[in-house]
Amino acid sequence: MEIRVYTQNEQAKGHFGDGEIVENKPIGFPHENSAVKRVGPLFYWAWAKSLKTFEIPLHPHSGFEILTYVLKGTVGHRDTLGNLQQVTTGGVQIMQTGSGVYHAEELSKDTEMFQIWFEPHLAKTTKTPPTYNQYDHKEFPSETVDGVQVKSIIGPSAPISLVTDSRMKDVEIPAGKAYAMRLPAGYAHAVVVVDGSGSIGGQDEANEPQAVAGKGDFAVISADDETSVTYRAQADAPFRIVLIQVPLEVDYPLYRK
Repeated sequence: MEIRVYTQNEQAKGHFGDGEIVENKPIGFPHENSAVKRVGPLFYWAWAKSLKTFEIPLHPHSGFEILTYVLKGTVGHRDTLGNLQQVTTGGVQIMQTGSGVYHAEELSKDTEMFQIWFEPHLAKTTKTPPTYNQYDHKEFPSETVDGVQVKSIIGPSAPISLVTDSRMKDVEIPAGKAYAMRLPAGYAHAVVVVDGSGSIGGQDEANEPQAVAGKGDFAVISADDETSVTYRAQADAPFRIVLIQVPLEVDYPLYRK
């Protein structure tokens, strides 16, 4: 198992307007000097925070599957398909941008959100019609086991299923507790720590690799063979992570960033 942890200083930075929206980018665009350029078909990941209400004006996208996950606050969406909607804390907007669409986003004051781009086979998806869907927090299945709350956002039990091979979970681990998730051979876990701090590694803490990650850190975990990855909260505070599983390699050409 290989575990790499990237601090906020190793992540790209961005902003909109005169700094009304600021961003840390675990995976950035080429000119932004992020330590991580992509993880398989996981193309881009930004953590945006609004200091005041601000709209990012209409701009185009095509091909990519673009997910907005609201950590807190409200995000408004309008597009050239005729959609005009809002989603609040815990909700998701998903655009499968297909042959092309323009959209605008408005973040209310003190909103935090992830925007994440997944890359399917672009030569195919750019020939399909664009779509937009959104889901409120209550529409996502959530289970609690031994105090650990796991919300499924993308995957077999979740309402969102992408063309890109991917799974996504929001996991809240109480202080001193742990959560284990299978990591198939040839796949990676890409993880952003939303709150708290904890350890990441194999179930056998004495004999398997371990790393520590805190709020804002980005971790990428991979292994040659199928294994289990354990995420463990520190004894004195809960540990919240958003985890995306993607293959390290795909059977189609990826966009050259």
